[in-house]
Amino acid sequence: MARTDSLEVATALHRAAIRLLRTVRVADDETGVSAPKLSALSVLTFGGPQSLKSLAGAEQVTPATMSKLVTDLEAAGLVAKRADREDKRGLRIEVTAKGRALMEEGRKRRLALLNTRIAKLSREERAQLADASALMMRLAADQ
Repeated sequence: MARTDSLEVATALHRAAIRLLRTVRVADDETGVSAPKLSALSVLTFGGPQSLKSLAGAEQVTPATMSKLVTDLEAAGLVAKRADREDKRGLRIEVTAKGRALMEEGRKRRLALLNTRIAKLSREERAQLADASALMMRLAADQ
């Protein structure tokens, strides 16, 4: 198969993305918070307050599963539930200052790990990686 065959490229991209995620996820171990909880917290930190249903959808889990995660995050002081201004019966889940600080510190650690590795690449390789990351974002946004 040629390097431009879409299935071959998809396979290589999938493999690389998973390996890279595993490489930087080691920095998350320092938080003491599980990966599913960190993922939900990330959605709230970088995406803003959400309903439980919306958060469950974003994380591709059931509302019941998300309810348990949110309960644990709330008990740890990382998120808070607030009345929904538009739907008085509903609740919005939002990140607390403590939760935001935890996510920002984790992001800094992950970026430091990536930066150390990227700094070892040639200027041309860094440019290729920047171009590839833009394409990856385009793929991620394509519905």
